[in-house]
Amino acid sequence: MDQLQPISQTAAGLASQIIAILHGLVLPARLDQLLLLAALVAAAHLIGRYGGRRLYRWMKTLAGHPKWQLRALLVIRQRLTGLAFVVLAWVSVGVVAEITPFPSRRYVLTVAATLATGWLVVAFAGPVIRNRFLRRLVTWGAWTYVTLHILGLVASTSAFLDEFAIDLGGFHLSALAILKALVVTGILIAGARFLSQTATANLSKNEDLSPSMRVLSVKLLQVVLYGSAFFIGLKAVGFDLTGLAVLSGAIGVGLGFGLQKVVSNLVSGVIILLDKSVKPGDVISLGETFGWIEALGARYVSVVTRDGKEYLIPNEDLITGQVVNWSHSNDFVRLDIFFGAAYGDDPHVVRKIAVDACRSVRRVLKTRSPVCHIVGFGDSSVNYILRFWIRDPTEGLTNVRGDVYLALWDAFKENGVSIPFPQREVRVLGDTPLHD
Repeated sequence: MDQLQPISQTAAGLASQIIAILHGLVLPARLDQLLLLAALVAAAHLIGRYGGRRLYRWMKTLAGHPKWQLRALLVIRQRLTGLAFVVLAWVSVGVVAEITPFPSRRYVLTVAATLATGWLVVAFAGPVIRNRFLRRLVTWGAWTYVTLHILGLVASTSAFLDEFAIDLGGFHLSALAILKALVVTGILIAGARFLSQTATANLSKNEDLSPSMRVLSVKLLQVVLYGSAFFIGLKAVGFDLTGLAVLSGAIGVGLGFGLQKVVSNLVSGVIILLDKSVKPGDVISLGETFGWIEALGARYVSVVTRDGKEYLIPNEDLITGQVVNWSHSNDFVRLDIFFGAAYGDDPHVVRKIAVDACRSVRRVLKTRSPVCHIVGFGDSSVNYILRFWIRDPTEGLTNVRGDVYLALWDAFKENGVSIPFPQREVRVLGDTPLHD
């Protein structure tokens, strides 16, 4: 009972203060202000309803305008009622002030206009936060604080919430500290996210940095911003960060043994970003996987193949395994295809026809001339190898090989070069003659 007595006294003081504020707002002498306030609410509702329709029809004609302008107009349309009420309320306050010099004659209107202005500012600032949970947390926290501040109830409410607390050694954890930490951390995380997105957009346009350094810079910036937001939020509660450092060190040792693979992938990801062995847009082959690097993550690399499959390859595999990077130092790639021609065809002619046919393919480089060589005499054909260069491996390898084979087919058919296939002659031996 002794512990509940301070809480009851604080609650009683807060309740009496709230009753006094309400009593001051609803005095009979201020009935005209309440009626005028109700009329302003109705007028603002009509403006928001019919003005919003007109604004929406006008927005449909702005198809070619920048997206940020359309988004701003959409936010204004969604809050048009509140905006109209704020304008009407302050106009009414000004008109009443001109009519009578007594502040009491416009007290209710001033309080309502001030509250509506504060709420409207928070409502306009809320959409900056993209995350829905953070937006609601920060918005409702800001609305509550603005209301208490305007009504002069911040000190009383803080004292009331501070009574609901537990003491852990020298650490005092109260409901006020928790609410403050939630709102402060939410605002800081929202700010960190906004700064991170802005910095990412600016870094992506910086041609002086390589793609790997852009990704690394973004990752480091995100770690610093979100880490700072978290620790500042803890500091706002009054948490001793010295104890947290000792605890995190002990936890880190335990996690180091249990999460060796995860830590290895994280370290490998940093190494990949630093040594620039692979970067977004590179064409790589790893085992049976051939595709384009879509993104470099903290734990894995996203590789998209020609058939649309996305492979998430751990960073450690790229460090310890054999990786073929088709576009690491340059984009030149040499491809080989094999074919055979009949023994009756002149090899010199076949080689010339093959080279000319290969040159006719669009993606084959003309500056590095294709070459054709005999590689062996087979059972049914003379075997050749045709080598050529391309400079756009990102456009695919199988398709350019197919184009070269098709060009060879057309050229051989036009020049009478035959492509033999194995033939077998079967004889049946025995004394019994064969009959039809």
